[in-house]
Amino acid sequence: MTERFSAREAIALAGDDFRELPVPMREFKPDGPLSWQGYDDSRRRALTRTGEDESVVCGTAVIGSTRAVLIAFEFGFLGGSLGARTGDRVEAAYTHARAHRLPVVSLVATGGSRMQEGMLALTQLQRVARQSALAREAGLPQIAVLRDPTTGGGWATLGAGADVTLALPGAQVGFAGSRVRPSDADPAAYTAEAQMAAGAVDAVVREEELRETLALWLTLLTAPAAEAEGEVGGEVESEAASGGEVELVSPPAALGAPGLPATGWDAVRHARSPERPRAAAYLDAYFSRRAAIGGDRCGGSDDGMLCGFGSGPAGRTVAYAAQCGTATRPAGYRTAARLIRLAGRLGFPVLTLVDTPGAANDAQAERQGAGSAIADLFAAVATARTPVTTLVIGEGGSGGALALAAPGNTWATPDSYFSVIAPELAAAILKRPASEVRDTADQLRIRPQDLVELGVIRGIVEHAGR
Repeated sequence: MTERFSAREAIALAGDDFRELPVPMREFKPDGPLSWQGYDDSRRRALTRTGEDESVVCGTAVIGSTRAVLIAFEFGFLGGSLGARTGDRVEAAYTHARAHRLPVVSLVATGGSRMQEGMLALTQLQRVARQSALAREAGLPQIAVLRDPTTGGGWATLGAGADVTLALPGAQVGFAGSRVRPSDADPAAYTAEAQMAAGAVDAVVREEELRETLALWLTLLTAPAAEAEGEVGGEVESEAASGGEVELVSPPAALGAPGLPATGWDAVRHARSPERPRAAAYLDAYFSRRAAIGGDRCGGSDDGMLCGFGSGPAGRTVAYAAQCGTATRPAGYRTAARLIRLAGRLGFPVLTLVDTPGAANDAQAERQGAGSAIADLFAAVATARTPVTTLVIGEGGSGGALALAAPGNTWATPDSYFSVIAPELAAAILKRPASEVRDTADQLRIRPQDLVELGVIRGIVEHAGR
């Protein structure tokens, strides 16, 4: 179990120069709205024990070089539970964030809604959810840090509803608290690590790394967005080179072999070569620093899809979604769709790297909704609110690759191919012998130069150093 920090200890762990916001005043009749016997005494004891008069402390602090609104829960005050006065303070904090265009960082440690206030307490979740939605509409980043414990409505609003969700190691995280879950439930399922494995948490961060991690995320997510006529990737193409358009994201230079393939089968061999650079190499070369999101928020994750935000060549933030050469699973497609929509809300362009033999097609993938996940990614790319640029860096296997590709703004490296289907499978469908697979590859016209001629891609990127 992780250490249980007080609200102010958590604030000190995260940032500096904390300035508490004015506290909204709400008067209750004795023992609260339900006249719950002993409620006032419980509050007085909580105040004596913690020094706080409510379960949240709200203010602003500087994290790295970014001032943010902080919402820190005090678990020692009635289990960090949400009551009407808690909702007042959270709402006031979000109102301040919108008024001053500040990101919101929630340091969550709560057992849920306060029983002594009944349904009035439970409806605070609706207030909190609305404030979070208003922040999203305003394009303000929201980051949650899950402390021990994070359960109930606090998890289902500020925690799981954040753009980026971090957690401290060993923190208890789950909708059901320890006293209300089934007696035979596996406690290991209700941990930060389990939630990360299930795609609900982006990263588990050690307390000594929390400040640096938050600072990086806030720097990336609050960087100025590029103007429509400006540049993001550090390179603006001429109107002639880009078909009359100004390119907002320049694709990375090719890292692999510089020569174009002579045949279709050569293109396949080059793309499948174990020596060819993979997505991580391209991301490392293109971004000076980056931070990853993980998980589809639907119970799954896919290590073969890297998603996150990075600082590009000109210091501008660019979102990325990159396939790693494996068959992409439904969770990978959903994570990429989540990334593209988040980038759109925050105003950042997107770079996608295509490299997959195709979508995973095993029985588990079908049970996990492969078709709907791919459809959702197609829709996210088609309706993206910010520019999407795609670079095919290896295998472009059918619809499982095309779902990540930007229509009209896809490029390719010399050691890549893009095909309606793998040559081997095409030959099998056509009932051709294995000896005709190479000829079939030529017929499919899958080489980068073929794709340019067909108008499928915009161009072939030059090799680094040329």
